[in-house]
Amino acid sequence: MEMKTKMREQHLGGSVKNDKWITDMQEVADPEVLPELPGFHVLVRPISVKSKTKGGIIIPDSTKDDMSYLTTVGKVVALGDLAYFDKDKFPTGAWCKVGDHVSYGKLIGTKLFYKGVRFILLFDDQITMRLQDPKDLDPTFNLGRSSN
Repeated sequence: MEMKTKMREQHLGGSVKNDKWITDMQEVADPEVLPELPGFHVLVRPISVKSKTKGGIIIPDSTKDDMSYLTTVGKVVALGDLAYFDKDKFPTGAWCKVGDHVSYGKLIGTKLFYKGVRFILLFDDQITMRLQDPKDLDPTFNLGRSSN
């Protein structure tokens, strides 16, 4: 007797899309002097999170910090001296440059708090895509819905 199993579906219907909570990074400016990055590193500043919801509920700082680290979207603020120089790995050149908005995988990189600003230190090959506008990426896209 063949037993069919179905993977547990994750429904994210109540999640908040990026354009509902992303805010400008101007609340706290980037430090004037950034750390010097060795090798293949990319320093990314996760996108900021609004201080209160559309309904006026104030979001605690600890929740905002957690949300910003879990967004997987940020702005490149610095590149290491060897980032994207490996011609075998990057035959068409760099995937991103300082000022670009990029996406990266969850649970990767090193979280840093430098001069009052949160950053994530990644390797150059951990950037998964470059975005025109971070609000365009919808992390709530529900792959769990079946077409049956």
